[in-house]
Amino acid sequence: MAAQTPSGRRAALSLPRSRTQARGPPLPRLSLASHRRLPASRRGGGGAGGSRREGIPGRSGSASPAEPDVSRPAPGPGSGAMKKDVRILLVGEPRVGKTSLIMSLVSEEFPEEVPPRAEEITIPADVTPERVPTHIVDYSEAEQSDEQLYHEISQANVICIVYAVNNKNSIDKVTSRWIPLINERTDKDSRLPLILVGNKSDLVEYSSMETILPIMNQYTEIETCVECSAKNLKNISELFYYAQKAVLHPTGPLYCPEEKEMKPACIKALTRIFRISDQDNDGTLNDAELNFFQRICFNTPLAPQALEDVKNVVRKNLSDGVADNGLTLKGFLFLHTLFIQRGRHETTWTVLRRFGYDDDLELTPEYLFPPLKIPPDCTTELNHHAYLFLQSIFDKHDLDRDCALSPDELKDLFKVFPYMPWGPDVNNTVCTNERGWITYQGFLSQWTLTTYLDVQRCLEYLGYLGYSILAEQESQASAITVTRDKKIDLQKKQTQRNVFRCNVVGMKGCGKSGVLQALLGRNLIRQRQIRAEHKSYYAINTVYVYGQEKYLLLHDVSDSEFLTDAETICDAVCLVYDVSNPKSFEYCARIFKQHFMDSRIPCLVVAAKSDLHEVRQEYSISPAEFCKKHKMPPPQAFTCNTVDVPSKDIFVKLTTMAMYPHARLRCMCACNRCTFCICQNFLNSDLLQSVKNKLFTAVLNRLRPYIDELGAMLLADEESSIMQQVHAVNFVEDSIFMESSLGPRLLEDRHVTQADLKSSTFWLRASFGATVFAVLGFAMYKALLKQR
Repeated sequence: MAAQTPSGRRAALSLPRSRTQARGPPLPRLSLASHRRLPASRRGGGGAGGSRREGIPGRSGSASPAEPDVSRPAPGPGSGAMKKDVRILLVGEPRVGKTSLIMSLVSEEFPEEVPPRAEEITIPADVTPERVPTHIVDYSEAEQSDEQLYHEISQANVICIVYAVNNKNSIDKVTSRWIPLINERTDKDSRLPLILVGNKSDLVEYSSMETILPIMNQYTEIETCVECSAKNLKNISELFYYAQKAVLHPTGPLYCPEEKEMKPACIKALTRIFRISDQDNDGTLNDAELNFFQRICFNTPLAPQALEDVKNVVRKNLSDGVADNGLTLKGFLFLHTLFIQRGRHETTWTVLRRFGYDDDLELTPEYLFPPLKIPPDCTTELNHHAYLFLQSIFDKHDLDRDCALSPDELKDLFKVFPYMPWGPDVNNTVCTNERGWITYQGFLSQWTLTTYLDVQRCLEYLGYLGYSILAEQESQASAITVTRDKKIDLQKKQTQRNVFRCNVVGMKGCGKSGVLQALLGRNLIRQRQIRAEHKSYYAINTVYVYGQEKYLLLHDVSDSEFLTDAETICDAVCLVYDVSNPKSFEYCARIFKQHFMDSRIPCLVVAAKSDLHEVRQEYSISPAEFCKKHKMPPPQAFTCNTVDVPSKDIFVKLTTMAMYPHARLRCMCACNRCTFCICQNFLNSDLLQSVKNKLFTAVLNRLRPYIDELGAMLLADEESSIMQQVHAVNFVEDSIFMESSLGPRLLEDRHVTQADLKSSTFWLRASFGATVFAVLGFAMYKALLKQR
């Protein structure tokens, strides 16, 4: 027995009755009556325990729990697109009641006078169960030509072939005229769904279903058959509801009645949905996962008893449908097969469309590529929610918990993709462990690179993983952050970006590949193990700058004579030359002058292969003089021929330059975060210079009387040693940081004696000033460290 939801409707995963008893939601304002229709299993047997003729009026179907109404699917742009409208065409022999059916639907009463042909009517979307506008078109053989009929057939989404149950000739015309005529005008691979409509059931006391059954078995495009009466308004609403349903929820793409099983495309789609819903990757859907699936698709949870009912039905029919009290993939597919066989294929379609599938069981472009506006000079990055989602995906498939994905684990992760998205070059683009498996950091780095270089592909990949479903977001676009214009960063002298691109420029063989692989922590020995066909021209890894984690993306650009416009767009440039090749630096200097000398892009010269003997470069000036001339940092020595991991100093330097392109970095040790660098930047800061000048002025005012007195004594004592006195005064100046000029007056009075310098009052005041300065400097130094 299906559990009731709080709204009073039964949950959608509860099993349906046999199809003979199924009833769809009515069209508004129209009376409902029982109807007769055949199940999808009519052409070769029913579902579990069903008979070939299950669903024929007067015959009982197999016992199963009561059928619920299917809840509306959860809203959201991530849902697959249904048709925007439905066009229903009514055809049949003259005087079978086609026009009467339309008139009875509109007026809710049988018309006394019936025109030869009804005008096309449109039912608005807000009064139809599926919220889709429905157009109903009548055909009159007396008023329309064959060309007009063919045109209407080509425009229709579903065709209702109307016959009179009391007229055997009209029934025979269904197979002898109408079905062949329709099939001739439609493509064999995309046949229109057909609805057989037996009108005038009020004139007979028997059913025509026994006669119709062989026809339905012969033609698979026939969706269902409904007996109705335009005079009694019997099943009029149901007729047009099932015609609409045949278009919006077609059986053809889902189920093969001859084989009595779902089609491969449907199995493939449902398998992907199962894998996405299996959030712990244990091969089963536990109660929490089933409830999440139910809530996402149908906007309502399942009661515990309803869950047990579902699993009990699966256990009864499949020995391996339930494992560890969870629904297996076989059990999941069995449930949907049962829904389809019992005529509730709208339940399966609701699930498929919620996960982005269209009528052809392909993921829709609207689902895979949601709109995302990216202004010029802006970049794309993953936000915090996207990284949390990717972390959960990694943890889900890292079964051995070694913080790396083996080839089998990576293959399992990408089973929800229609193809393998990552090639072997990815292993040479991001960090891997000793066995060559992509680590957690490398996994996130590759997604960061994809987002930065090709955001549309990233959206597609996130769609395959079901980001909008599992993260309960509108679309994958919510995972992307579009950074602000780089010009604004330069104006404000600060950036909010986390990914920085650095183009590595140099002639062939200068060591650019070594620089890229060194960013991933690989020395020369590991680099020699890389196969040529698996070489990557990109490398990305995290770098810490002032305690902040940033991504540095290195791109090995071509070594042509001229760079393209795309190759000059970056945040920093790394000019690499080989110290052992005398012609190597000339290429870097020429590229710099052609593309970067007048730009605001910071450049860093790297002297690669510094472990080899350095030779003189065949250029007019040395690399060091070149850098000094163009106000660049001096060349940075670099080698990857090390026993351990190569130094990352130049990568920190490059990232810092990319973050602060407006500033000239004074630190030459390439780390910019060590104690020496912090102290150097502090000592050169404007704040310290201001404090230093004020302190110097105060000390100078205090010393002025003593200096005047010493000057007078110096004039009286002509035999004293001038050099000795000047040395003593310089010693005093150094002790209190008197590095600037003392002025003309003081220069004349800089002659003191050793006895005067030992004055206790003088040293007390000088010590006090130095102590205050030291305390103030230490406090500011601690404050700076705390911020970093």
